Amino acid sequence: MKTELPEEVIEGSPRPKGVPNLSPETKKFPKFLVPEGTVLLSKDKKVTSSDDYPILGEVAQITDGEKEAGEGFFVELTEGTQWVQIDLEKSSPLYAILVWHFHSQKRVYHDVIVQVSDDPEFKSGVTTLFNNDYDDSSKLGKGTDNPYLETRYGLLVNGKGTKGRYVRLYSKGNTSNEMNNYIEVEVFGKPE
Repeated sequence: MKTELPEEVIEGSPRPKGVPNLSPETKKFPKFLVPEGTVLLSKDKKVTSSDDYPILGEVAQITDGEKEAGEGFFVELTEGTQWVQIDLEKSSPLYAILVWHFHSQKRVYHDVIVQVSDDPEFKSGVTTLFNNDYDDSSKLGKGTDNPYLETRYGLLVNGKGTKGRYVRLYSKGNTSNEMNNYIEVEVFGKPE
């Protein structure tokens, strides 16, 4: 699987991490194999969020293909546990989800949870693909995935062929501030 990566732009001093079980920093994009015929399904698809009025940007930016970290390229949602949701328009087996929160500072986002469902309300048929909420502070279940530093390589989540139309991503602030940021989310799957 391949994707276009943004340039590395680190502004300011790295923040102290102090986060338990922090994964080693990603230094290159991981090699990740997907079935033949897998394509980017999320480009320009509709995005909704738990925050009706983002502080910065518009949620449509999350699937516009722009991954740069500068001013005007990211969306900022208010504090607390917030989510963004992508409607892929059809249910398909999903093989990879890539997430860029904000990569121009070495931040760690809290309670990163990635779920897939055919239910737009996420009340039934929900599959959790990634969850690093180790203390269940977002009340969606305790996760076993490790926190990670934001880099230009993003977070690669294995979709495991999970079938779903909607992808929902949660976070609860970061180590620099209490806000929730998204630059881009890419969802790769195989159309049926």
